[in-house]
Amino acid sequence: MDVAKLYDEHHAALFRYLFRLTGDGDLAADAVQEAFARMLARPPRDENPKAWLFTVATNHIRKLANRTKRRLTLLSADRATRQVGDAPPAPDAAAHAGQVRAAVRVALDALSDRERTVLLMREEGFAHREIADAIGTTTGSVGTMIARALDKLAERLPLDGEDMS
Repeated sequence: MDVAKLYDEHHAALFRYLFRLTGDGDLAADAVQEAFARMLARPPRDENPKAWLFTVATNHIRKLANRTKRRLTLLSADRATRQVGDAPPAPDAAAHAGQVRAAVRVALDALSDRERTVLLMREEGFAHREIADAIGTTTGSVGTMIARALDKLAERLPLDGEDMS
């Protein structure tokens, strides 16, 4: 199959068709390109490559239109009747949360790698067996290691109400 010849023969007609279908020259050009790229990747088996090109390009346009329609539906939904996320925090709450994160980061960095690993794995929901396997210890010692690491972390974190700076 000579794709270059088919391109010369059908490109203009396919573009015109898609432009009339969509009203968007860029979208039409993209669909034409997609159809010919698919033809190069997997040539059609049937004897009518023109019909195949038009079908592939039309299906590509439909797929893009459906995707766009879904996105617009999500973006234009009445936000008063549909919860789409939490409201942004107040500036003072956001600043405080940032200070807390920074204090926790400093406290975590003060722990040994092993202590930090057991705490973070525990926080991610790993079982003691999984933590033991990851750090190369016994399951029985994991609980003790977590307790000690939590004690060290608590020593380094300010108490509620203390200045975080």
